[in-house]
Amino acid sequence: MRDDASCRCSADMPTHATPDYRRALWLVAGLNLFMGVVESASGYYAGSQALKADALDFLGDGTITGLGLFALYWGAVARARVALVQGVFLALMGFGVLAVTAYRVFFTQMPETVLMGGLGLIALAVNVGCAVILLGYRDGDANVRAVWLFSRNDAIGNAAVVVAALLVAVTASPWPDLVTAAAIASLFVHSAVQITRGAFQELRTTA
Repeated sequence: MRDDASCRCSADMPTHATPDYRRALWLVAGLNLFMGVVESASGYYAGSQALKADALDFLGDGTITGLGLFALYWGAVARARVALVQGVFLALMGFGVLAVTAYRVFFTQMPETVLMGGLGLIALAVNVGCAVILLGYRDGDANVRAVWLFSRNDAIGNAAVVVAALLVAVTASPWPDLVTAAAIASLFVHSAVQITRGAFQELRTTA
């Protein structure tokens, strides 16, 4: 027989929090963390700021997706607060990447385009898979929308990395890599605004 606390937890759990959704979150978190480690090492080896930015996005997404998984068992107010933390975290990542990219403007280096483009294609395939996995859950609460936006951002960022690798190879210039890193960071900030706005709205309605 369950105690009152567990009953309240189950009653307050969002309706989309099915076993299938929880398994999807575990899979997406694991894939993001794995690709984050791979892209981090590859970004430094290839000298690509865009790959480094995308790796940071992967690691952040994996961590935040895992947090979103545990938040499923918390109350509505706690889930909205987690979404708020997710938004702030994403904004900090975005501003951090912008700062490093600005530094790289003055200390440019030519990235290794074959590794950059190859990793971008692999990462794109992984993130399209993650986005498809989460597609049916994108209209949930603020916490769920945050996880969905992270996966969508990753897919867009990976496609941009592949295009940047091609442009670097064609132009023999590091600028496409830097511009892509800045664009990915700007997407972080834009999504962070959406997430935090939704979290504040839910906090007001549940207060």
